[in-house]
Amino acid sequence: MPSTRTTSTTTTQQQPFLRLRLDGSDGYFGDWQDDLIKNGYAVIKGAIPKERAAKYVDEMHEWLESFEMGYKRGDPSTVNIDSMPLISEKGMCMNYAVPHEDFVWQIRSEPGVIKAFEQVYGTEDLLVSFDAVNVTFPNRTDLPENKPWPHQDQDPEKAGFRVLQGLVNLLPNGDNDGGLMVCKGGHLLSEEYHKEMKKRGETRIPAWTPEWYGFPKEGLEWLKERGCEWVKVNANAGDLIVWDSRAPHYNVSPTGDQPRFATYTCYMPVADATQEDLIKKKDAFERRVGTTHWPNAKHTGWNEAKRNGEHHGPKRDRPRKEPVLNERAYKLTGIPYIQENAQAAA
Repeated sequence: MPSTRTTSTTTTQQQPFLRLRLDGSDGYFGDWQDDLIKNGYAVIKGAIPKERAAKYVDEMHEWLESFEMGYKRGDPSTVNIDSMPLISEKGMCMNYAVPHEDFVWQIRSEPGVIKAFEQVYGTEDLLVSFDAVNVTFPNRTDLPENKPWPHQDQDPEKAGFRVLQGLVNLLPNGDNDGGLMVCKGGHLLSEEYHKEMKKRGETRIPAWTPEWYGFPKEGLEWLKERGCEWVKVNANAGDLIVWDSRAPHYNVSPTGDQPRFATYTCYMPVADATQEDLIKKKDAFERRVGTTHWPNAKHTGWNEAKRNGEHHGPKRDRPRKEPVLNERAYKLTGIPYIQENAQAAA
Protein backbone atom coordinates (compact mmCIF):
# COMPACT_ATOMS: atom_id res chain seq x y z
CA MET A 1 0.00 0.00 0.00
CA PRO A 2 2.70 2.51 -1.03
CA SER A 3 2.23 6.20 -0.11
CA THR A 4 -1.04 5.45 1.65
CA ARG A 5 -1.53 5.55 5.39
CA THR A 6 -4.27 3.62 7.12
CA THR A 7 -6.05 4.12 10.40
CA SER A 8 -8.10 1.53 12.26
CA THR A 9 -11.77 1.85 13.08
CA THR A 10 -14.29 -0.40 14.77
CA THR A 11 -17.26 -1.41 12.64
CA THR A 12 -20.58 -2.64 13.96
CA GLN A 13 -22.07 -5.76 12.42
CA GLN A 14 -25.50 -4.97 10.97
CA GLN A 15 -28.42 -7.23 10.29
CA PRO A 16 -28.23 -8.75 6.80
CA PHE A 17 -30.40 -7.28 4.07
CA LEU A 18 -31.88 -8.85 0.97
CA ARG A 19 -30.40 -7.69 -2.31
CA LEU A 20 -32.83 -5.59 -4.31
CA ARG A 21 -33.85 -6.84 -7.73
CA LEU A 22 -35.34 -3.56 -9.01
CA ASP A 23 -37.77 -5.44 -11.23
CA GLY A 24 -40.99 -4.38 -9.52
CA SER A 25 -41.07 -7.33 -7.13
CA ASP A 26 -39.09 -5.97 -4.18
CA GLY A 27 -41.99 -5.09 -1.90
CA TYR A 28 -42.39 -1.98 0.27
CA PHE A 29 -39.75 -0.45 2.57
CA GLY A 30 -41.22 2.88 3.63
CA ASP A 31 -38.11 4.85 2.73
CA TRP A 32 -36.04 6.07 -0.25
CA GLN A 33 -35.71 2.50 -1.52
CA ASP A 34 -39.35 2.66 -2.64
CA ASP A 35 -38.46 5.61 -4.90
CA LEU A 36 -35.52 3.67 -6.33
CA ILE A 37 -37.67 0.61 -7.02
CA LYS A 38 -40.48 2.57 -8.67
CA ASN A 39 -38.67 5.42 -10.40
CA GLY A 40 -35.16 4.08 -10.96
CA TYR A 41 -33.55 6.79 -8.84
CA ALA A 42 -33.70 8.13 -5.30
CA VAL A 43 -32.32 10.88 -3.08
CA ILE A 44 -30.89 9.90 0.31
CA LYS A 45 -31.20 13.05 2.38
CA GLY A 46 -28.30 14.02 4.64
CA ALA A 47 -26.03 11.13 3.72
CA ILE A 48 -23.22 13.52 4.65
CA PRO A 49 -23.69 16.22 7.31
CA LYS A 50 -23.84 19.70 5.76
CA GLU A 51 -20.80 20.93 7.65
CA ARG A 52 -18.68 18.13 6.17
CA ALA A 53 -20.11 18.77 2.71
CA ALA A 54 -18.99 22.41 3.12
CA LYS A 55 -15.52 21.20 4.10
CA TYR A 56 -15.32 19.09 0.95
CA VAL A 57 -16.35 22.10 -1.14
CA ASP A 58 -13.46 24.07 0.39
CA GLU A 59 -11.09 21.23 -0.42
CA MET A 60 -12.32 21.10 -4.00
CA HIS A 61 -11.62 24.83 -4.34
CA GLU A 62 -8.16 24.25 -2.82
CA TRP A 63 -7.54 21.48 -5.32
CA LEU A 64 -8.44 23.76 -8.24
CA GLU A 65 -6.23 26.54 -6.86
CA SER A 66 -3.32 24.18 -6.23
CA PHE A 67 -2.57 23.97 -9.96
CA GLU A 68 -1.52 27.64 -9.81
CA MET A 69 -2.98 28.23 -13.26
CA GLY A 70 -4.88 31.35 -12.16
CA TYR A 71 -8.13 30.07 -10.67
CA LYS A 72 -9.28 31.87 -7.51
CA ARG A 73 -12.51 31.04 -5.71
CA GLY A 74 -14.94 33.91 -5.76
CA ASP A 75 -13.40 35.49 -8.86
CA PRO A 76 -15.55 34.66 -11.93
CA SER A 77 -12.89 36.07 -14.26
CA THR A 78 -10.67 33.07 -13.40
CA VAL A 79 -13.28 30.51 -14.44
CA ASN A 80 -11.92 29.69 -17.86
CA ILE A 81 -10.01 27.01 -19.75
CA ASP A 82 -6.61 28.63 -19.24
CA SER A 83 -6.99 29.08 -15.47
CA MET A 84 -8.17 25.60 -14.50
CA PRO A 85 -7.27 21.92 -15.00
CA LEU A 86 -8.98 19.96 -17.75
CA ILE A 87 -12.73 19.86 -17.11
CA SER A 88 -15.20 18.85 -19.82
CA GLU A 89 -18.30 20.82 -20.77
CA LYS A 90 -20.22 18.24 -18.72
CA GLY A 91 -18.16 19.13 -15.63
CA MET A 92 -16.23 15.86 -15.55
CA CYS A 93 -12.67 15.75 -14.27
CA MET A 94 -10.97 12.38 -13.96
CA ASN A 95 -7.29 13.04 -14.67
CA TYR A 96 -4.49 14.32 -12.41
CA ALA A 97 -5.07 11.42 -9.96
CA VAL A 98 -8.15 13.26 -8.66
CA PRO A 99 -10.07 9.99 -8.09
CA HIS A 100 -7.57 9.31 -5.29
CA GLU A 101 -7.37 12.71 -3.65
CA ASP A 102 -7.83 12.41 0.11
CA PHE A 103 -11.04 14.46 0.13
CA VAL A 104 -12.54 12.22 -2.59
CA TRP A 105 -11.71 9.12 -0.55
CA GLN A 106 -13.18 10.75 2.57
CA ILE A 107 -16.45 11.24 0.70
CA ARG A 108 -16.44 7.60 -0.46
CA SER A 109 -15.81 6.54 3.14
CA GLU A 110 -18.71 8.47 4.64
CA PRO A 111 -20.84 6.00 6.64
CA GLY A 112 -24.12 7.46 5.37
CA VAL A 113 -23.02 6.95 1.77
CA ILE A 114 -21.78 3.40 2.23
CA LYS A 115 -24.87 2.40 4.22
CA ALA A 116 -27.21 3.16 1.32
CA PHE A 117 -25.36 0.75 -0.96
CA GLU A 118 -25.19 -1.90 1.77
CA GLN A 119 -28.97 -1.73 1.99
CA VAL A 120 -29.47 -2.15 -1.76
CA TYR A 121 -26.96 -4.97 -2.19
CA GLY A 122 -27.59 -6.76 1.10
CA THR A 123 -23.92 -7.00 2.04
CA GLU A 124 -21.12 -5.07 3.72
CA ASP A 125 -18.54 -6.60 1.39
CA LEU A 126 -18.42 -3.88 -1.25
CA LEU A 127 -16.08 -2.36 -3.81
CA VAL A 128 -16.12 1.33 -4.70
CA SER A 129 -15.38 2.95 -8.03
CA PHE A 130 -12.42 5.27 -8.49
CA ASP A 131 -14.61 7.73 -10.35
CA ALA A 132 -14.58 11.35 -11.46
CA VAL A 133 -15.49 14.58 -9.70
CA ASN A 134 -17.90 17.07 -11.21
CA VAL A 135 -16.96 20.76 -11.21
CA THR A 136 -19.45 22.76 -13.27
CA PHE A 137 -19.52 26.54 -13.15
CA PRO A 138 -22.60 28.33 -14.52
CA ASN A 139 -22.94 30.11 -17.83
CA ARG A 140 -19.55 29.27 -19.27
CA THR A 141 -18.98 30.42 -22.84
CA ASP A 142 -15.43 29.11 -23.21
CA LEU A 143 -16.53 25.47 -23.49
CA PRO A 144 -18.71 23.65 -26.03
CA GLU A 145 -22.42 23.54 -25.21
CA ASN A 146 -23.39 20.75 -22.84
CA LYS A 147 -25.96 19.13 -25.11
CA PRO A 148 -28.29 16.41 -23.76
CA TRP A 149 -26.78 12.93 -24.13
CA PRO A 150 -29.45 10.54 -22.84
CA HIS A 151 -27.82 7.19 -22.18
CA GLN A 152 -27.62 4.18 -19.91
CA ASP A 153 -24.35 2.91 -18.45
CA GLN A 154 -25.07 -0.77 -19.01
CA ASP A 155 -24.72 -3.16 -21.92
CA PRO A 156 -28.23 -3.70 -23.40
CA GLU A 157 -27.28 -7.33 -24.02
CA LYS A 158 -26.90 -7.88 -20.26
CA ALA A 159 -30.36 -7.58 -18.77
CA GLY A 160 -31.38 -7.00 -15.18
CA PHE A 161 -30.11 -4.79 -12.37
CA ARG A 162 -26.32 -4.95 -12.29
CA VAL A 163 -24.94 -1.83 -10.62
CA LEU A 164 -26.24 1.14 -8.68
CA GLN A 165 -24.68 4.44 -9.69
CA GLY A 166 -24.40 7.36 -7.34
CA LEU A 167 -23.18 10.87 -6.75
CA VAL A 168 -22.71 12.92 -3.62
CA ASN A 169 -24.05 16.44 -4.01
CA LEU A 170 -21.87 19.02 -2.24
CA LEU A 171 -23.67 22.31 -2.99
CA PRO A 172 -27.37 23.19 -3.04
CA ASN A 173 -28.76 21.87 -6.30
CA GLY A 174 -32.10 23.38 -7.33
CA ASP A 175 -33.96 23.90 -10.58
CA ASN A 176 -31.33 26.24 -12.08
CA ASP A 177 -28.22 24.67 -10.56
CA GLY A 178 -27.60 21.94 -13.10
CA GLY A 179 -27.40 18.30 -12.16
CA LEU A 180 -28.86 14.91 -12.99
CA MET A 181 -31.72 14.32 -15.41
CA VAL A 182 -33.40 10.88 -15.17
CA CYS A 183 -36.14 9.27 -17.24
CA LYS A 184 -38.55 8.23 -14.50
CA GLY A 185 -39.44 4.54 -14.61
CA GLY A 186 -37.30 3.82 -17.67
CA HIS A 187 -35.32 1.13 -15.84
CA LEU A 188 -38.41 -1.12 -15.58
CA LEU A 189 -38.90 -0.99 -19.34
CA SER A 190 -35.26 -1.64 -20.21
CA GLU A 191 -35.55 -5.23 -21.41
CA GLU A 192 -38.77 -4.56 -23.38
CA TYR A 193 -37.22 -1.43 -24.89
CA HIS A 194 -34.06 -3.12 -26.13
CA LYS A 195 -35.96 -6.11 -27.54
CA GLU A 196 -38.16 -3.72 -29.49
CA MET A 197 -35.26 -1.60 -30.78
CA LYS A 198 -33.40 -4.75 -31.82
CA LYS A 199 -36.51 -5.95 -33.67
CA ARG A 200 -36.61 -2.65 -35.52
CA GLY A 201 -33.00 -3.08 -36.60
CA GLU A 202 -31.77 0.06 -34.87
CA THR A 203 -28.42 1.61 -35.74
CA ARG A 204 -26.73 2.29 -32.42
CA ILE A 205 -25.00 5.51 -31.53
CA PRO A 206 -21.24 4.75 -31.58
CA ALA A 207 -19.80 4.05 -28.12
CA TRP A 208 -16.31 3.45 -26.80
CA THR A 209 -17.52 0.54 -24.66
CA PRO A 210 -20.40 -1.98 -24.85
CA GLU A 211 -21.34 -0.80 -21.35
CA TRP A 212 -22.77 2.46 -22.76
CA TYR A 213 -25.90 2.89 -24.82
CA GLY A 214 -27.10 6.20 -26.26
CA PHE A 215 -30.85 6.65 -26.74
CA PRO A 216 -31.82 7.78 -30.25
CA LYS A 217 -34.83 10.04 -30.97
CA GLU A 218 -36.92 7.01 -31.88
CA GLY A 219 -36.10 5.39 -28.55
CA LEU A 220 -36.89 8.53 -26.57
CA GLU A 221 -40.26 8.73 -28.31
CA TRP A 222 -40.93 5.07 -27.41
CA LEU A 223 -40.29 5.86 -23.72
CA LYS A 224 -42.48 8.96 -23.86
CA GLU A 225 -45.36 6.99 -25.35
CA ARG A 226 -45.21 4.69 -22.33
CA GLY A 227 -45.50 7.50 -19.83
CA CYS A 228 -41.85 7.96 -18.91
CA GLU A 229 -41.05 11.58 -18.08
CA TRP A 230 -37.71 13.30 -17.66
CA VAL A 231 -37.07 14.69 -14.18
CA LYS A 232 -34.36 17.07 -13.01
CA VAL A 233 -33.27 15.65 -9.65
CA ASN A 234 -32.83 18.38 -7.05
CA ALA A 235 -30.83 17.82 -3.88
CA ASN A 236 -29.30 19.61 -0.93
CA ALA A 237 -25.67 19.77 0.10
CA GLY A 238 -24.71 16.40 1.55
CA ASP A 239 -27.46 14.43 -0.20
CA LEU A 240 -26.66 11.22 -2.07
CA ILE A 241 -28.39 10.56 -5.40
CA VAL A 242 -28.51 6.97 -6.64
CA TRP A 243 -29.86 5.44 -9.84
CA ASP A 244 -30.13 2.08 -11.58
CA SER A 245 -27.53 1.86 -14.35
CA ARG A 246 -30.32 0.89 -16.77
CA ALA A 247 -32.10 4.20 -16.17
CA PRO A 248 -31.81 6.67 -19.06
CA HIS A 249 -30.01 9.76 -17.77
CA TYR A 250 -27.69 12.68 -18.54
CA ASN A 251 -26.60 15.89 -16.85
CA VAL A 252 -27.30 19.58 -17.39
CA SER A 253 -25.18 22.60 -16.56
CA PRO A 254 -26.22 25.33 -14.10
CA THR A 255 -27.85 28.44 -15.51
CA GLY A 256 -28.11 30.49 -12.32
CA ASP A 257 -25.34 31.69 -10.00
CA GLN A 258 -24.65 28.44 -8.12
CA PRO A 259 -21.86 26.10 -9.32
CA ARG A 260 -22.33 22.36 -9.25
CA PHE A 261 -19.79 20.39 -7.16
CA ALA A 262 -20.25 16.62 -6.82
CA THR A 263 -18.33 13.37 -6.64
CA TYR A 264 -19.40 10.13 -8.31
CA THR A 265 -19.59 7.23 -5.87
CA CYS A 266 -20.61 3.82 -7.17
CA TYR A 267 -20.37 0.54 -5.27
CA MET A 268 -20.99 -3.12 -6.05
CA PRO A 269 -20.64 -6.40 -4.13
CA VAL A 270 -17.20 -7.99 -4.02
CA ALA A 271 -18.95 -11.21 -5.04
CA ASP A 272 -19.68 -9.65 -8.44
CA ALA A 273 -15.97 -9.25 -9.21
CA THR A 274 -13.51 -11.93 -10.28
CA GLN A 275 -10.03 -12.31 -8.82
CA GLU A 276 -8.69 -10.92 -12.10
CA ASP A 277 -10.92 -7.87 -11.61
CA LEU A 278 -9.56 -7.34 -8.11
CA ILE A 279 -5.96 -7.58 -9.27
CA LYS A 280 -6.69 -5.04 -12.02
CA LYS A 281 -8.34 -2.80 -9.46
CA LYS A 282 -5.32 -3.08 -7.14
CA ASP A 283 -3.10 -1.96 -10.02
CA ALA A 284 -5.38 1.03 -10.68
CA PHE A 285 -5.24 1.96 -7.00
CA GLU A 286 -1.48 1.72 -6.83
CA ARG A 287 -1.08 3.78 -10.01
CA ARG A 288 -3.71 6.23 -8.72
CA VAL A 289 -5.83 6.09 -11.88
CA GLY A 290 -9.61 6.03 -12.25
CA THR A 291 -11.96 3.17 -13.11
CA THR A 292 -15.07 4.95 -14.48
CA HIS A 293 -18.24 4.11 -12.52
CA TRP A 294 -17.59 0.35 -12.62
CA PRO A 295 -16.22 -0.66 -9.19
CA ASN A 296 -14.85 -3.95 -10.59
CA ALA A 297 -12.38 -1.97 -12.72
CA LYS A 298 -13.99 -3.00 -15.99
CA HIS A 299 -12.20 0.01 -17.47
CA THR A 300 -9.22 1.96 -16.12
CA GLY A 301 -8.17 5.46 -17.03
CA TRP A 302 -5.06 7.62 -17.04
CA ASN A 303 -3.80 10.74 -15.29
CA GLU A 304 -2.39 12.59 -18.27
CA ALA A 305 -4.73 15.39 -19.34
CA LYS A 306 -4.80 16.65 -22.92
CA ARG A 307 -6.85 19.27 -24.74
CA ASN A 308 -6.67 19.27 -28.52
CA GLY A 309 -3.76 16.85 -28.35
CA GLU A 310 -1.68 19.09 -26.08
CA HIS A 311 -0.91 18.66 -22.38
CA HIS A 312 -3.23 20.76 -20.25
CA GLY A 313 -2.01 21.96 -16.90
CA PRO A 314 0.79 20.54 -14.72
CA LYS A 315 1.29 16.80 -14.91
CA ARG A 316 0.18 14.87 -11.85
CA ASP A 317 0.59 11.14 -11.42
CA ARG A 318 -0.10 11.25 -7.70
CA PRO A 319 -2.74 13.11 -5.70
CA ARG A 320 -1.96 16.48 -4.17
CA LYS A 321 -2.92 14.90 -0.85
CA GLU A 322 -2.48 11.13 -0.68
CA PRO A 323 -5.51 9.33 0.77
CA VAL A 324 -5.56 8.31 4.42
CA LEU A 325 -7.72 5.19 4.47
CA ASN A 326 -9.36 3.67 7.50
CA GLU A 327 -9.97 -0.06 7.60
CA ARG A 328 -13.43 0.24 6.00
CA ALA A 329 -12.14 2.38 3.14
CA TYR A 330 -9.21 0.06 2.46
CA LYS A 331 -11.61 -2.85 2.04
CA LEU A 332 -13.44 -0.82 -0.60
CA THR A 333 -10.28 -0.92 -2.75
CA GLY A 334 -10.81 -4.68 -3.06
CA ILE A 335 -7.22 -5.43 -2.14
CA PRO A 336 -8.01 -7.38 1.08
CA TYR A 337 -10.22 -9.74 -0.96
CA ILE A 338 -7.46 -10.85 -3.33
CA GLN A 339 -6.62 -14.48 -2.70
CA GLU A 340 -2.96 -15.34 -2.23
CA ASN A 341 -2.86 -17.87 -5.06
CA ALA A 342 -4.49 -15.39 -7.47
CA GLN A 343 -1.93 -12.72 -6.63
CA ALA A 344 0.92 -15.17 -7.13
CA ALA A 345 -0.39 -16.16 -10.55
CA ALA A 346 -0.74 -12.55 -11.71
